[in-house]
Amino acid sequence: MLSEKKFYAKVAVIGFILLIFGFLLVFKLNFMSEQNIRQPAVAGKFYSSNPEELSAQIESFLEEAEKGEVRGEVRALMVPHAGYVFSGRVAAQGYGLVQGESRKTVVLLCNSHTSHFEGLALSPASAWATPLGEAEVNEELNLKLEKELDSAEFNAQAHQGDHTLEVQVPFLQSVLKPGFKILPILFGNLDSSEHKDLTRFFRDNLGQEDLLIASSDMSHFPPYEEANRIDPQTLEIITKLDTEELENHLSEAEEQQIPGEETLLCGVDGVKTVIDFISGLKSPQAQVIDYKNSGDTELGDKESVVGYGVVAFTAEADSDKSQVATEEDLSEEERNILLKIAEQTVESYITSGKVPEFDVTQEKLNRKNGVFVTIKKGEELRGCIGQIVQTEKPLWKSARDMAIAAATKDNRFSPVREEELPDLTYEISVLSVPKKIEDWQKIELGKHGVIVRKGNQSGVFLPQVAEEMSGGKEEFLSQLCWQKAGLPPESYKTDEELEMYTFTSEVFSN
Repeated sequence: MLSEKKFYAKVAVIGFILLIFGFLLVFKLNFMSEQNIRQPAVAGKFYSSNPEELSAQIESFLEEAEKGEVRGEVRALMVPHAGYVFSGRVAAQGYGLVQGESRKTVVLLCNSHTSHFEGLALSPASAWATPLGEAEVNEELNLKLEKELDSAEFNAQAHQGDHTLEVQVPFLQSVLKPGFKILPILFGNLDSSEHKDLTRFFRDNLGQEDLLIASSDMSHFPPYEEANRIDPQTLEIITKLDTEELENHLSEAEEQQIPGEETLLCGVDGVKTVIDFISGLKSPQAQVIDYKNSGDTELGDKESVVGYGVVAFTAEADSDKSQVATEEDLSEEERNILLKIAEQTVESYITSGKVPEFDVTQEKLNRKNGVFVTIKKGEELRGCIGQIVQTEKPLWKSARDMAIAAATKDNRFSPVREEELPDLTYEISVLSVPKKIEDWQKIELGKHGVIVRKGNQSGVFLPQVAEEMSGGKEEFLSQLCWQKAGLPPESYKTDEELEMYTFTSEVFSN
């Protein structure tokens, strides 16, 4: 046995080892924590590294900013990202529009200025530090984006020295109420389908309490007069919310070979994403708030300037998000799930009489939407049945049940036979909530489906029915009244008791 003296000596040694281990563990945890916070790369260069000076500078910019009014709720901004002495006053014109507001997540978007990579670069940091404190990253949304989009990857190197998103954070810390989180995203090389995937993700995951920031400067290095000529044209086109027209404008401007001009919009992919996102909201608008260039500053050289513009993107507040349906409302994966449910259900029901069950966890597929299922054999219609209004069933169950009905209960056709199954294709239309209208002239062919109703008589045409007709809106409505509702063809014009509703439809097929 150990003597008492040796025993306590051994205990002391073990205690000392544990103490050292504890210190090392704490040091490692602190080091990892510091490593997981992105430190500022351009503090002291693009803006002051002194918290008091930085806060005072931003405050002076905001006090000088004109308190302009915009139509609707601000959902996104395009703002510049140069050094504050050059573009800070212009940026403040945009940030002043959201001053004092509470926001949940602020998405920061720009093309990478320091790295070359494919797809989207997400920041793996848990927070971004500035002289004004730390802005927490929305890690839950960050992980979800990385999981759902093949083009999105965590890329600390891309964010490490890039200033374009960093310079926006002190402004956000100065104008928004505490509690917001950021979601920094840099664009590398990506194609148009990846833009659409990102827009779809934002529509699915962002609400009215969130904000998108497209960080972008404008003309790079033309003479002062040329920048003042071409940049307002670019801003005007941005307000049209047409990404194709914007791309054409940028290409045409490049062909002009403007002296010194290198690029007209260095954050173009962020701007395009914001345009696509806002276009899917209710009553979208874009409004130019301010424009200047570096030649307007005391330090600027008018022989070679950089342009700075601010655009506010607004939409009407939507009290019921479920009423908004867009052609990109469901992801490609979710669309394929619904199509497989329709196809497998029909095959099971026709061959065995059994209605299959499916394990569907996707949130949007468990919403309660109206839905139509159309079955075709080659180019010929084989059945089409649906429900216009929402029911208590989730969307996937409604699609399953309507697939059975289309295959067996459309009284225009005999039930589908087993030998036909390999030749069938399926189309699904997910519907928005119908809205009553008073003026049939406001119906937009190809966009709106229409319901007419009088007493117990009613009829419905999906939006795509208009493609099968050549007589325009009047033929569309006449056929709807006569063929579908059993009412006189001119009822939509003459019958004051006739009720008319419109809805939109997201249509996809296999």
